[in-house]
Amino acid sequence: MTAPDSAFAPSNDHPNASSHWVNRLGIGFMRLLARLPLPCVRAAGWVFGQVLHAVAGRRRRVARTNWALCFPEQTEAQRNAAVRRHFVLFAQAWLDRGWLWEARPDVVRRRLVLKGDLSALAGQAPTVLFAPHFVGMDAGWTALTAHLDRRFCGIYAGQLNADVDRWMSLGRQRFGQPHIVAMRQGLKPLVSALRQGMPLYLLPDMDYGTRDSEFVPFFGVQTATITSLSRFARMARAKVVPVLSRLVPEGYEVTVLSPWEAYPTDDVPADTATMNRHLEAYIRTMPEQYYWVHKRFKTRPPGEPSFY
Repeated sequence: MTAPDSAFAPSNDHPNASSHWVNRLGIGFMRLLARLPLPCVRAAGWVFGQVLHAVAGRRRRVARTNWALCFPEQTEAQRNAAVRRHFVLFAQAWLDRGWLWEARPDVVRRRLVLKGDLSALAGQAPTVLFAPHFVGMDAGWTALTAHLDRRFCGIYAGQLNADVDRWMSLGRQRFGQPHIVAMRQGLKPLVSALRQGMPLYLLPDMDYGTRDSEFVPFFGVQTATITSLSRFARMARAKVVPVLSRLVPEGYEVTVLSPWEAYPTDDVPADTATMNRHLEAYIRTMPEQYYWVHKRFKTRPPGEPSFY
């Protein structure tokens, strides 16, 4: 359940009274949005996204670089238009957290449609949920915990600001009494939770450097990819079930896909490459909703220059 929520946020290494009140006001604004009709929230997100696209030059360049590497067949104009649309979707999904975490439970459940192979989540078999970094990743987690009578497990990376950290943590624990494990606690409590029958909501498709990673293809580019999906599945003898979250005008559609066959294997690099092949196919169904503002290709094989 970890996510780079601070992609556009200023540093809070040295918080002061001013930043404290700014964050409090920001949380208050999100709570206000939770009371508004969804079209109003999405309209505010459209404006916010356009502003971000205009002022966040560094992230805009990162997203354009990523898009060019993954979709080289497109023209520059096509790539730029797609990135602009991505910023809007990113902003809309961020503001949606207001109603995900603050609106009435019946409103939240009505706006989150959970569909697909729900039988894959029945019972208590060890299960790792492969949840790629689409903009609706928090909606996916909320849909599972709000709609299903099963306790889930998630990984949480604390935020720098205490007020924001508290708000986000409580929001992600709103439904279903999930078991939340801090990243610093390591693998042991996660494997234990898996073996107890709690599905693990895992987002392993970011660049975390060379540690516990393999260079495998992603859209034809050798990409440092962490091997946690294969390792967790092997240690807990768990099946892997993909969960895809799509932002739609009515809220979100969260689709549970059938478990991958013959996964994991004894070959971790091959498993990691398989994960990326599946991920590419999922991204192509809604490319503008993937998390392009992250430096996905930052870590390069020895001797290769940076793309950024």
